[in-house]
Amino acid sequence: MRRLRQNAAFRRLVRETTLGVDDLLQPFFVVPGHGIKEEISSLPGNYHLSIDCLIEETKKAQALGVPAILLFGVPEEADKDLYASGAYAPHGIVQEAVRALKSNVPDLLVTTDVCLCEYTPHSHCGVLKDGYLLNDESLEILAKTAVSHAEAGSDMVAPAAMLDGQIATLRGALDSNGFQNVAIMAYSAKFASKLYEPFFKEGTQSALKSGNKKTHQMPFYNSDEAMREIALDIEEGADIVMVKPALFYLDIVYRARQQFQMPLAVYNVSGEMAMIDAAARLGRLDRNRIMFEALACMKRAGADVIITYAAMQVAQCLNGKRLCIDAESLPEAAMSGVNV
Repeated sequence: MRRLRQNAAFRRLVRETTLGVDDLLQPFFVVPGHGIKEEISSLPGNYHLSIDCLIEETKKAQALGVPAILLFGVPEEADKDLYASGAYAPHGIVQEAVRALKSNVPDLLVTTDVCLCEYTPHSHCGVLKDGYLLNDESLEILAKTAVSHAEAGSDMVAPAAMLDGQIATLRGALDSNGFQNVAIMAYSAKFASKLYEPFFKEGTQSALKSGNKKTHQMPFYNSDEAMREIALDIEEGADIVMVKPALFYLDIVYRARQQFQMPLAVYNVSGEMAMIDAAARLGRLDRNRIMFEALACMKRAGADVIITYAAMQVAQCLNGKRLCIDAESLPEAAMSGVNV
């Protein structure tokens, strides 16, 4: 076995899993204002961006070869209410950002997160009654939100709430409004994980005021349930299915790859990134090399698309190369000069 491991050329020749820029999707956080570029402390290299700065950053992503982005809106507190009306406002922060992106970076594939937690004062994913998230009432608002994103120019919507019937509802709303070509990337197997905390506390600034999301997100003990959720989303019309989080749930990713012949995304979430960053800051791990190893594990388990906050930084390491490459193949100078 070692004959084919004796040097880097042999190892590259027989490599089974490839990792390239085309696999990556970069999240962005857009905020009201002008000239704003404020780093998110728990996600180094990621920022709260006003629309003008968002345009500049997405141009950089495109120049690096990153094919797609996932856009999250962070509205003003005044734009939040119990029925999340800011989520579908014609001139909401996401809607305005999408229009600007399509005017200034037209070839970039823009995916918009469709959820309501950023737009409610309690930060739950829809309408609450006695502490319980109402399914059908919330679906109506999600459908309005998806259509408003499509009207602004979104190429793909990503409904994140994991409500029953949400993919069928959004597909029907999009189709009936003339947006048959807007794709849906479903958060199909989204687990009720503590790994999202940096995202909610600092990314979207929408940490829960009370309660939890366990009535609609999945228990992390269950695997068969994840397969049922994915199957339902496919039946309802999802174009891409997703497992979230990624690293702690690679068994789910592998099962989904084996069971469903569908494009499969994983979300390398904020807590996973924060752990790698914390270990690197303490000198326990090499940040760049462990990030490549983590992303390769996701691909090896079966992911087609990796949503990661390190997409642009990894692309910079790769110098825009589209070929399979990993940390071993990169020059030391390239690895040491980039903060992944």
